[in-house]
Amino acid sequence: MSSIPQDRHYAKSHEWAKPEPDGTVLVGITDYAQGALGDITYVQLPKAGATLAAGAVFGVVESVKAASDLYAPVGGTVIEVNGALESAPETVNQDPYARGWMLRVRPASPGAAGLMDAAAYGATLA
Repeated sequence: MSSIPQDRHYAKSHEWAKPEPDGTVLVGITDYAQGALGDITYVQLPKAGATLAAGAVFGVVESVKAASDLYAPVGGTVIEVNGALESAPETVNQDPYARGWMLRVRPASPGAAGLMDAAAYGATLA
């Protein structure tokens, strides 16, 4: 079974949101998602300053198997994008919960409305 860290919240569409001590939220895709996609060859992300609506498409991941939309698990303003993914998109396959993060967002509202904890997300994969 895929690894599911306890320190974040999960969307049904397989994105994760990790609250940071400074009030921002890191966003990425789950180990399950990267495994289902296969070898990731390209990641398209918004620019810093973009405004995201929770549940809306924020980018695309392309792999040898398919292209897949990315959905924002939280709404807010993108304050940082993981630029390393531009030249090394395979980092998402290698380390989806750490070096493979995609966005840092300043959320429009606190909390994790509509997201699952690790146990609930794990149950959806069972």
